[in-house]
Amino acid sequence: MAGAYDDRDGKIWMDGKLVDWRDANVHILTHALHYASSVFEGERCYSGKIFKGHEHSLRLIESARLLDMVSPYTAEEIDRAKEEVLNANGFKDAYVRAVMWRGSGEDMGVSARRNPVRMAVAAWEWGSYYGDAKWQGAKLDIAKWKRPSPETIPTAAKAAGLYMICTMSKHAAEAKGCSDALFMDWEGYVAEATGANIFFVKDGEIHTPLADRFLNGITRQTVIQMLKDKGLTVHERRIKPEEMADFSECWLTGTAAEVTPVGQIGDYMFQVGNVTREVAADYEKLVRA
Repeated sequence: MAGAYDDRDGKIWMDGKLVDWRDANVHILTHALHYASSVFEGERCYSGKIFKGHEHSLRLIESARLLDMVSPYTAEEIDRAKEEVLNANGFKDAYVRAVMWRGSGEDMGVSARRNPVRMAVAAWEWGSYYGDAKWQGAKLDIAKWKRPSPETIPTAAKAAGLYMICTMSKHAAEAKGCSDALFMDWEGYVAEATGANIFFVKDGEIHTPLADRFLNGITRQTVIQMLKDKGLTVHERRIKPEEMADFSECWLTGTAAEVTPVGQIGDYMFQVGNVTREVAADYEKLVRA
């Protein structure tokens, strides 16, 4: 598949049925377009099986709840919708995007209680999110924006509005020749990249920011359990930016990113070492098991 995302062959599941790709449209007065009342999931299908697909379906429903939306579908129905999309398009290895939003209705102000909650699932073939950086070590900028306090927005939701500063920060990073940007939180501690969680290595032990003020990624949780199963010590804690000078290795985790080594963040340098390579290899085996 190639070309603009609105002009492709294939099928998209929308509100309970499969429609032609080019016909999967919404009205210009869709509430989500104006007020970001939208949540979504990104998932990967390996050899015909979505990795932790049910967990993603459950998180989609929970994200909707946190944005005061009631999902019109159960997790099991969402699971089946994703399978329908993959089968209809003939995909075995693909990226799957499920999205739920407030549509057009009787309300077109901030309030949208009378508007229907809608849902769609699309899938496409998508290679490495960071291209060659996945093997060589990504270069990250440090974003000027901060991750917001949980008192200002439901940070546990995978909500569209939370990605606004991600897009801005990634654009700024790419303009500097970087693959991505690293956020600090509102208190100045290391948080996450624009679409991935972050891990560091020091003296054979793993350090990762405590995920109580940004999205606790499913891939993050998977990798932490993998590390513990290998007998490695994992510290989930607040990390000051200046501590990055003492870490030897670094990697990102996310559904799209999978496990991606990091070679540089701002002026801080890291090696793509043995721990990173082992984690990436182990994760690749797990998702294709």
